[in-house]
Amino acid sequence: MIQILLIALISLVAQLILPWWSLAIVAFLICLWRSPSAGRSFLYGFAGVALVWLAYALLIHLRTDGIFTGRMGQLLFKTTNAVLPMLVTALVSGLVGGFAGLSGFFVRQATVNQP
Repeated sequence: MIQILLIALISLVAQLILPWWSLAIVAFLICLWRSPSAGRSFLYGFAGVALVWLAYALLIHLRTDGIFTGRMGQLLFKTTNAVLPMLVTALVSGLVGGFAGLSGFFVRQATVNQP
């Protein structure tokens, strides 16, 4: 649980001054530092990053009264459902964070087990 909060908070701050893909670096480093297993490192990275991007998508939805997310839903999915773009945003960003966290775990495992 601590890893999820660390990934969420640090990636939120990092994305304010760095490009969007800085979230992958944050998830990689946190899971490189401390992660008990491969499955949990993927879960920590996925949940931490998806939480941040879902919250940001919800903030945009609320600030524009659903107009922006509704139009993005029309443009991308041919529906006025505003929830679908937010879920796809969280899914894609979560996959980026999850695979970055998994990579961090595997790099730690490869370097620690060297003779």
